[in-house]
Amino acid sequence: MKAKDKGCDPKPNPSWSAIFSQPVNQSAYRGEQEFAMKDIKKILCAVDLSEHSKEVAEYAVLLAKGLNASVLVVYTAPSLSQYVGFHVPPNTIENFVGEIVTGAEKSMESFVAENFVGVEAKGQVLIGYAAEEILNRAREEKADLIVMGTHGRKGIDRILFGSVAEKVVKNADMPVLTVRPTEAGE
Repeated sequence: MKAKDKGCDPKPNPSWSAIFSQPVNQSAYRGEQEFAMKDIKKILCAVDLSEHSKEVAEYAVLLAKGLNASVLVVYTAPSLSQYVGFHVPPNTIENFVGEIVTGAEKSMESFVAENFVGVEAKGQVLIGYAAEEILNRAREEKADLIVMGTHGRKGIDRILFGSVAEKVVKNADMPVLTVRPTEAGE
């Protein structure tokens, strides 16, 4: 099921146009204190290049079009440096990671071309631990918003594997929009 099937059509529609085309006084009052919402001009969209990444891209594109923002799409390849001590020569690991990155760069190029039509977007492949790299790149690029997917893990899977999205949400200096995968048949 796509976002549009849930009532969130990623293509601009009259209601979205009305929201995004009007000048907005981006301030609200919280008690005695005024709160001003920051302009969102740069979105970091973190993907894993799976099928679910297309849904994540739909939300990033919707927001980028509505807010006239640019998008930096990132994928993080694992560094595998933690395996050097297991009698695996470092050059073998480096070659393997190099092949992963080369393949990911090709996949990223076509992913951005297919899924980010009509917005200013560029793709980038990072190497390391996903949550750390996403947060570091968001800070370096001065991103105003992070859009990323979750795997929707529960129970023991979540305990064993953790959640990149959860780590990003807990440690980000900017708002984070997480997109859960839709189940087939929903």
